[in-house]
Amino acid sequence: MAVPDKGVHGPLAGVRVVELAGIGPGPFAAMLLADLGADVVRVDRPGGAGLAIDPAYDVTNRNKRSVVVDLKAADGADRVLALVDRADVLIEGYRPGVAERLGVGPEACHARNPGLVYGRMTGWGQEGPLAQRAGHDIAYIALTGTLGMIGSPDQPPAVPANLVGDYAGGSLYLVVGVLAALHHARATGTGQVVDAAIVDGASHLSAMIHGMVAAGGWQDRRGANLLDGGCPFYGTYETADGQYMAVGALEQQFYDEFIELIGLREIAPARKDLARWGELRDAVTARFKTRTRAEWTAHFEGSDACVAPVLSLREAPHHPHLAARGTFTDHGGITQPAPAPRFSATPASVRTGPAQPGADTAEVARDWDVSALLGPDTPSHSGENPHDPTQEGV
Repeated sequence: MAVPDKGVHGPLAGVRVVELAGIGPGPFAAMLLADLGADVVRVDRPGGAGLAIDPAYDVTNRNKRSVVVDLKAADGADRVLALVDRADVLIEGYRPGVAERLGVGPEACHARNPGLVYGRMTGWGQEGPLAQRAGHDIAYIALTGTLGMIGSPDQPPAVPANLVGDYAGGSLYLVVGVLAALHHARATGTGQVVDAAIVDGASHLSAMIHGMVAAGGWQDRRGANLLDGGCPFYGTYETADGQYMAVGALEQQFYDEFIELIGLREIAPARKDLARWGELRDAVTARFKTRTRAEWTAHFEGSDACVAPVLSLREAPHHPHLAARGTFTDHGGITQPAPAPRFSATPASVRTGPAQPGADTAEVARDWDVSALLGPDTPSHSGENPHDPTQEGV
């Protein structure tokens, strides 16, 4: 492991990570490691990774450095393996078998660096009937039962962007696995492969719900349960100006305060009577439509009624609480979430903006002492493209 730079912050300072560039959950996982202080070198391919966004705005590449290597060139694998020699972690998101065919699979990497943690990010996993199939977040959460839980019972399932699959079930589980394997490698000197599949992570996220199903406390259908919008005191309501308020008054004391403040004491007993939940929902719906979102926000201010305005992405950074905590930050003219979680002794920060493909090759070659990076690239345009999302695992 490299000695941490005094100017680098975060608990992972000194950890070296090689990221084989892709799209989606792999880059997000590498960003999280970089936010926490790791020295992440993203290996971009000539021509970019295929994401339709200006690299200058791709904040999932913040706090990283980039080199360009054509893995289909004659010396491509050797140049990546030269980085592997110096690395603690490698992250890749290809379909199963692609990294092996390119000469940078686990066996080749561990032959050079037995202590390497090799993180594999896919949707379906490294084996199983669907392992070689293309897919995206929506398909992965569909098969796990997660998507089917979300939305109104009389509407198609609601798509939660790509947050539940790609990032929660994918990136975060990959990072947990990598850090656990890194701890093991530091203790034993032995690296290993971390197989992070979105179908596994997204399923794992629903552990509590499966327990409730088994206990008879959760109906296996949308909009019929305590936490899925079926409960009238745990959901969202439209206001007079077409905005929304979120209500989460689950416990009795919070429900009592909510009912008092919204002025519906006469219907309060309906909380415990499932047959009256429709009546309670109608009453709450009608009451919220009598005032604007701003008026309701002010009305519930300072209370324990567990009511909050539903804000847009552009509004969220300006909320007084999030602003006070610095939950969002501005860097390079881009408003973006600040690193999380927070550390008392080794604070993390946004140190650099999105890495530009190949911009850091000379610097990385010097800092990692990998002169092989400075060799000429010979782009190849035939055969399998490892960064084509239709050929990757995610």
